[in-house]
Amino acid sequence: MNDKLVFLGLLYFVQGIPYGLQSSLLPVYLRGAGHSLTRISLTKVLYLPWVLKVLWAPLVDRTGTKRCWLVATVAGLALACLAGGTLSPETQYAGVAACLLAMNALASVQDIAADGAAVRLLRGQDELGLGNTAQVVGYKAGSVFAGGGLLAVIDVAGWGWMFTLLACVYAGVALFVWGAPVLDGEPGRTPSETRRGSREAARPWRVWRKLMAVPGTTWTVLYVLTYKLGEQGAISMFPLFLLDHHMTARELGLWNGLVAMAFSIGGSSVGGFLLSQYSLGLLMRRVFVIRTVGMVFQCSLLTVLEPSSLMKGISVLSLSAQHFIAGLITTLTFTCMMNCTQRAEESIQATHYSFLATLEVLGKLSFSALAGGMVDTVGFPIAFLLFFFLTSSSALHVWHATETGVLKDQSKGQPQ
Repeated sequence: MNDKLVFLGLLYFVQGIPYGLQSSLLPVYLRGAGHSLTRISLTKVLYLPWVLKVLWAPLVDRTGTKRCWLVATVAGLALACLAGGTLSPETQYAGVAACLLAMNALASVQDIAADGAAVRLLRGQDELGLGNTAQVVGYKAGSVFAGGGLLAVIDVAGWGWMFTLLACVYAGVALFVWGAPVLDGEPGRTPSETRRGSREAARPWRVWRKLMAVPGTTWTVLYVLTYKLGEQGAISMFPLFLLDHHMTARELGLWNGLVAMAFSIGGSSVGGFLLSQYSLGLLMRRVFVIRTVGMVFQCSLLTVLEPSSLMKGISVLSLSAQHFIAGLITTLTFTCMMNCTQRAEESIQATHYSFLATLEVLGKLSFSALAGGMVDTVGFPIAFLLFFFLTSSSALHVWHATETGVLKDQSKGQPQ
């Protein structure tokens, strides 16, 4: 199991690097180089391959082996980093954008292959919990490494040396995956099977029919689209409320940027441990109720507008608890998704999981984009009442599923 965790953790670590570059490092660097906010905002378009990855997931599922796909994509990321290191963001904006788009495309393909390998390798709730913890924590650690760690040294090391370092990291992981013993049992494909897989991948309607026929898929689709709506609204808007009334930008950067992320990683890690002790259904039901109670507490803080040390302390407590619960729920959710995917036939498992993961991202990003306009239109109190309603609805959705048996556990016989 330790070999599996190290293998998955490294794959998801390098997968989180492009996100960290674009979400944290690139905006600061481009702004410092004199680029407009409009141009910086347009870099969000570079995330498009992550939304579209389900379109090429059947090809990854049906052709080649997971080892070949992983080695090829990680090696491709190393080459993209070497190319990026030769560019100058100050004068070659289009080239840098093309390089990062290529990195996102390669990382999205790697994600499909990594998810497929994880579905095949992890068996039983204990392994699923620990494996999904490695996935979530590894991805967040890669994002923090690229977005925070490299940002701290880029002024000293420079753009070119930073990308050279990333290329070395990717090259090392590619060599590790090439010789990883955990993939030794993966069955190969004959040329005829590869040709047949390519033909079937070119007929997407058949793949979609198989995906939706997997037991539990309809419920899981609705769940991943809605489970974070209220939480995402609160996480994105509450720090701005604190900026307006109680905290400086520097204070908010410390508490919401560093401390809250540490609590989020801690929650994701605790999720894997709890899954080895309790059933998935029991944990989801209780944690969603706790999150709803936390939302009530956070809503009450909106009524206190006068700045004070006590209010700052309570707000930090609320932010930390919110991110801890969010990290815990993320691990539980990805375990739930993998439980559902393991009921599919092996030839479509990576596609099925990629489909669910794409919807999970869409659900979070779409509401995060609308939350600011909602607050501007109706104000913080009413917007947060809507966030509370959405959070409560997702808790009822989970509770009903565990009561009726829709959410089935692959657990140790413990009651849900």
